[in-house]
Amino acid sequence: MKTVLNVLWLVFSGLWMALGYAVAGLVCFVLIITIPWGIACFRIAGYALWPFGYTVAERRDAGLASTLGNVVWLVVAGIWITIGHVIAGLAFCVTIIGIPFGLAHFKMVPVSLMPLGREVVRTGSGYPSYRW
Repeated sequence: MKTVLNVLWLVFSGLWMALGYAVAGLVCFVLIITIPWGIACFRIAGYALWPFGYTVAERRDAGLASTLGNVVWLVVAGIWITIGHVIAGLAFCVTIIGIPFGLAHFKMVPVSLMPLGREVVRTGSGYPSYRW
């Protein structure tokens, strides 16, 4: 069932979101000092392509640099991206068929709000699939 949801997600929302995150990542790489946020953008893009079966967990070893980086991200981009996820989630939840996709948008709110110091892990396993 996760595969079916992921394929439908890819068509209706995931591809466009992943492209947006990838473009933001490229911009961050061009501005050299923002490379850590660019790396986070590319990892979020991977999560945005295939969200069902994964969840976001907080890294316990993230330090002060991640916190400061998240504050900068929050001010520059985090609020706007999060508002976009909330609006898209509400729009998808209008129909019964769209509820899983709306919930997937809501699931992306924490990582879009503060991406540094978080990791994407498979649901049901204690092992991370990739980190940032």
